[in-house]
Amino acid sequence: MIRRRVVTRFFLLLLLGLLGWMWHERVNLQAFPDIIAAYTAKEYCSCRYVENNPASYCLGYVKQYVPISAFIDTPERSEVTASGLGRTHTARWLGNRQGCRLTP
Repeated sequence: MIRRRVVTRFFLLLLLGLLGWMWHERVNLQAFPDIIAAYTAKEYCSCRYVENNPASYCLGYVKQYVPISAFIDTPERSEVTASGLGRTHTARWLGNRQGCRLTP
């Protein structure tokens, strides 16, 4: 009986600690879904159009543990669109001096 209370209290304290940490990091946790799609679009664009690497290499280069749901490479416009965790971002190659930028 006493052992059960100790385990219950431990998990309750662990849960409270986790909730406190999540509250402390709430701004960063809200930004996380945007990071996945933006990173994929920007880094693939740089790999493909700035460094002129093959598409298969660049896909492996930007692969992450969190999967993306959609990916569109438009070579004729030098544009890349990636979607992940409900967010979509597009990066476009602007030229040799500017490189790739995320478009609004």
